[in-house]
Amino acid sequence: MRVMVIVKATEDSERGFSPTAETLAMMEAMGRFNEALASAGILLAGDGLKPSSAGKRIAFDGAARTVIDGPFAATPELVAGYWLWQVRDMDEAVAWVKRCPNPMPGPSEIEIRPLYELSDFAFE
Repeated sequence: MRVMVIVKATEDSERGFSPTAETLAMMEAMGRFNEALASAGILLAGDGLKPSSAGKRIAFDGAARTVIDGPFAATPELVAGYWLWQVRDMDEAVAWVKRCPNPMPGPSEIEIRPLYELSDFAFE
């Protein structure tokens, strides 16, 4: 089963990366966690994202396309980073997330979402 593990944005992540002793220690801890994921054969891909101020959204309405410049509102609904994992089941994904260092200086949230697989669309 493949899952996307989504690190939700916070006000800190939306301010952008600043190389402080605290953020460097967090990055080192996250690096060790990523190494453990890779060694276990779980990690398929993953990265941190720049703040939404560096992003754009494209709104679709029929044939019309509208480009919206960041930053975007509703910070807790934004994504600050992600992993793509191959796990046995959702319980294994939850167990790995519980081992994850806190990805933010303060309170944070990580969401796990299963990806559709071809078998999900099999006709009987």
